[in-house]
Amino acid sequence: MELVLAISVGVVFGAGIWLILRPRTFQLITGLLLMSYAVNLFIFAMGRLWVDKPPITPTPAIDPAQFADPLPQGLVLTAIVIGFATTALYLVMMIGARGLSGSDHVDGEEPRE
Repeated sequence: MELVLAISVGVVFGAGIWLILRPRTFQLITGLLLMSYAVNLFIFAMGRLWVDKPPITPTPAIDPAQFADPLPQGLVLTAIVIGFATTALYLVMMIGARGLSGSDHVDGEEPRE
């Protein structure tokens, strides 16, 4: 299972890198989103995924290995909110740049085909 998770995180992150290297701004934004999803999945998986376990220990006398770690969950939730805000900022900047230049190409020129 760990191998499947590691390969899937690597593939999603690699697809994000590939999209960042493309010349269009929409592909750049999609690549950034894929990379953030891969990092969020990695952080969430490092927090020992538990099913039907409480996230916080009620008393210190109980074995902490029986509970899920709430820190990765909080980090991923914060990263999702920040990612949404930066994506909205990127989209507004992309719409403004398209209005000023008339193209969504990164360097302002249409690609040669």
